[in-house]
Amino acid sequence: MPSKEEAEEWKRQLVENAEKEILKLTDSEKFKSYLDTVAKFHRYSQRNIDLIYSQNPSASQVAGFKKWQNDFKRSVNKGEKGIRIAAPIIKKLTPEDQKRLDTTEEKAIVGYRYIPVFDISQTSGEPVLSAKDFVKENLADHKNVTNLYNELKNYLNNNTDIKVSEKRLSELGGAKGYFQPNTNEIVVGSDEPDNALKLQTLYHEYAHSQLHGLTSEFKDRPRGYQETQAEAVAYVAMKNIGIDTSNYSLGYVATWAKDKTVIHNALSEIQKISNKVIDLSDTLTEKLGLQQKQDIKKVPVAELNKTYLKLQNDLQQTTNQTQKNQLKNQFNEVHQEISNRTQNQLKDFAKHNPEVKQPEKEETQQIRR
Repeated sequence: MPSKEEAEEWKRQLVENAEKEILKLTDSEKFKSYLDTVAKFHRYSQRNIDLIYSQNPSASQVAGFKKWQNDFKRSVNKGEKGIRIAAPIIKKLTPEDQKRLDTTEEKAIVGYRYIPVFDISQTSGEPVLSAKDFVKENLADHKNVTNLYNELKNYLNNNTDIKVSEKRLSELGGAKGYFQPNTNEIVVGSDEPDNALKLQTLYHEYAHSQLHGLTSEFKDRPRGYQETQAEAVAYVAMKNIGIDTSNYSLGYVATWAKDKTVIHNALSEIQKISNKVIDLSDTLTEKLGLQQKQDIKKVPVAELNKTYLKLQNDLQQTTNQTQKNQLKNQFNEVHQEISNRTQNQLKDFAKHNPEVKQPEKEETQQIRR
């Protein structure tokens, strides 16, 4: 059982490693290309976002006919119907106009006209980088994850003022879940097929409730800042229970936190919440019996060999001395069990194959020389 100091060091190291991995990703050339792509798209007003959604709820990236051709080397497919958005009509003001409007501006919006734009799904041509190039939902299904998800959901419903419910993914507008500050409610997609992603979503939304609720210290942070913090907590929480969600989490964080200063500050602020989530998870996994030491003698050979290779790799990658010592002890235990099984297999083989001559002992060979 690790000491309190060792446990605190483990939590600190998790957050520190998260920052290093995220910064490594944001330094990649592919990510920089992605940011260039984002910069080419117009930022639309809430009014136009509502217009786009009402005409095509599944639209993800929209641009005008010529913009698709010139900036992205893509063409609008024949017969596609445009999505109409409001474009301002800007007029150069005369001195009389300026006096009438009581302004010194040289130009002003005098009205709106509706122009067509097209979603990427309505076009063909060269590929366009999107967030999906970084947010890869390929988490493996993990044993006991469903039990932990249900236990965490029940704990929050029964022991806190947070209410956790579920809705079908089709009702969540493309999201995996959300947190509603004014009702203090967390909603998670009920039919998410990946149990690990479902648990991670609950961690993410719980982090929002602690960091960005109506009375929370960081409730006024910008959206990108909040998403960076929430997903960083989720990543750390999943890492703590032995599930690496870096393919999903780090890409998700990077697409929101495009400024390294934001990443650094956001992560430095979530240490307290990360500790809280880790302590809660440890309590629940202990209650479920998931922290009980597995009888290594009952582990199948294939699984034992996999564990051996994973521990060997983890030992080479880990720089934290406390963690390294723990891994080394586990590695030695698995190594000894594999050695014992091998010796037993050799003895069993010799017993059933007495005709096979055993090699003479080294001491005997030395005497004969």
